Amino acid sequence: MSNKTGEIDPIQKELAGRVREVGNHAIWSLSSCKPGFGVDQLRDDITETYWQSDGQLPHLVNIQFKRKTTICDICIYTDYKLDESYTPSRISIRAGTNFNDLQEIEVMDLNEPSGWVIIPIKDINDRPIRTFMIQIAVISNHQNGRDTHMRQINVYSPTQDILGPPASYIAGQFLTNEFLRYATVR
Repeated sequence: MSNKTGEIDPIQKELAGRVREVGNHAIWSLSSCKPGFGVDQLRDDITETYWQSDGQLPHLVNIQFKRKTTICDICIYTDYKLDESYTPSRISIRAGTNFNDLQEIEVMDLNEPSGWVIIPIKDINDRPIRTFMIQIAVISNHQNGRDTHMRQINVYSPTQDILGPPASYIAGQFLTNEFLRYATVR
């Protein structure tokens, strides 16, 4: 299964063991929500439930990790057919160590999306980013809607760390990934 850019769907990549969902390792917060339409509904793996914001744009989803985490994809489930003016039309993804140093890394325009929207998260070298915090900002909604609905958000990390090319062998030094894992005291 592929998205519009021809990339393999992360849900299929997860089933194949290439990525894992790491959202459950984070603390989630929202800029606002209607009672009964908050983080629990956004993360319950049920596409019939949703987060509904309650306030002025931009609407924010904050995802804070306890340790620096490698992120390769963010997937957002939306349904324009059901939500119409509540459906996001422009989303900004920001990353950093905390609220004070977030930098925009991706902006995506959505045209009446229904289903999973896959947002690849890459640095300038086209590699997954390592971050403590991700913020998803809904900049605008379809039909100039005020509040927004997001039905699910998943955050994916590659199952293998991308460390670059393998180290060259030098006699007497232990440079394989297996040995390097034990090179420091935790």
